[in-house]
Amino acid sequence: MSVRDESSRRSPLIELNRLIKDNRVSEYSSPNLALGMRPVVFGAGTAQWVWEQPPPNTLNPFGTVQGGYVAILIDEMFSTAIASVLEAAEWAMTVEFKVNFLRALNPKPLHGEARVLRRTRFIAFLEAQITDQSGAVAVTASSTWAIAQR
Repeated sequence: MSVRDESSRRSPLIELNRLIKDNRVSEYSSPNLALGMRPVVFGAGTAQWVWEQPPPNTLNPFGTVQGGYVAILIDEMFSTAIASVLEAAEWAMTVEFKVNFLRALNPKPLHGEARVLRRTRFIAFLEAQITDQSGAVAVTASSTWAIAQR
């Protein structure tokens, strides 16, 4: 098989998972980056993200960050953390997702970290937290992911 044939067989998912495993955060692409959130570092079973300035369209009528946008950040964190522990022939999808909002989030820098707690052949358990500009934990989350073979 030629190099060209081999590269044409690679799926975008395989390439994305490799990028995450290699900690190439500057190459990570997602439509959600348009909101200003971005990855800081990918590690084995972990992902750290920052949201420097949530834009005005992400705020609720009270001037704090709308919970749905926080959930987008958490989903990005979870998906990049799980991707770092998948084999080339595997993919994962969210089974369930729980978010606890401990305090309101002002539109100031937010820092988040997700990690894989346990991974088996078919399932993984993850947790995440987001801290506000003062370093206080503002949001915690947990998630279960199904792992399948392509």
